[in-house]
Amino acid sequence: MQKKSILKHSIMFVFLVCMLFIVSCAKDETDDTTTTTSEEVVIPVDPTLFIAEGLSQSITKETRTLSNGSSVECYKIVTKNTPTEHTMGPWCPTNITDGADKGGVWFEGGKLYDVDGAFIKNLATFYSDAVWKLYNTDGSIKVTNTKAACEAAARPNVDAAYNNYCVECQPSYTTGIKKTFYIPVKPVKLSSSASIQGMGAVVGVAFNGVNFDPPAPTSAILGAHTLAPMDDNGGHVNTMAGYHYHAATGKTKKITQADGHAAMIGYAMDGYGLYERLSASGTEYTDLDANRGHSDATRGYHYHVAAAGTNSFINSFRGAQGSYVITL
Repeated sequence: MQKKSILKHSIMFVFLVCMLFIVSCAKDETDDTTTTTSEEVVIPVDPTLFIAEGLSQSITKETRTLSNGSSVECYKIVTKNTPTEHTMGPWCPTNITDGADKGGVWFEGGKLYDVDGAFIKNLATFYSDAVWKLYNTDGSIKVTNTKAACEAAARPNVDAAYNNYCVECQPSYTTGIKKTFYIPVKPVKLSSSASIQGMGAVVGVAFNGVNFDPPAPTSAILGAHTLAPMDDNGGHVNTMAGYHYHAATGKTKKITQADGHAAMIGYAMDGYGLYERLSASGTEYTDLDANRGHSDATRGYHYHVAAAGTNSFINSFRGAQGSYVITL
């Protein structure tokens, strides 16, 4: 009887040890799954970062349909489209003797050039095309100086009367314009990146309420032997979109980062943050994906804009985009 009792207790002990081992293994497997499948840090849009003076009304929330068909909570950001931290212009110099302070900038081959009088005078050499001549015999530069001239020249099919002109549109031509951005409160990652569409599309918005636009149609502009400079802030005007940016030149509001990471300059239309190209110490990020983004524990996934001379900000969207409406 004593032997049977010892055997019984031994069997029970082995059984309990096995059960504990199974439970322990199951717990370990569950922990591993949680760790390996945990989502990355997702940083919601912070509406308090926008400059209040640039808004037409307080930022609110509204359920909207994103580009992928999903309905989510978005921030409704209505702006005056007028930067408050910098002035707009100038764009075109008026004489071939003018210095860089009288003109804006132009991009070519990934570089940014000052549009001064000498640049205008040298265009035939710059583009290896003798047809270029935006100035008269007295040295004065042909500039679009009315709204009608602006509308005729600042379009893909440039009016032939304005070939060989420096195209300049004034902000006063679009006085009262409002822009409404619907941006998801929390970014919604797509299964694959989405391309940035052409005319009428928007890449994102600066904290002053001005939009970051897709590449300017330089082929159409240069094809008519016209030049449509941006100001030193990377922006210019057309009567359909008002003032907008094609380059990030460091003149808009930025949020510096305590760890020396590049400063934040706005949000993309998918809700991910837009940051300057270089870190505070001036280094380039080498781990960016095809969209021009990467992720870290502090900022989650975010983009770094391209060099100002590239006529672009990011290459594609990682997330589903909100929408954008212009009210004239």
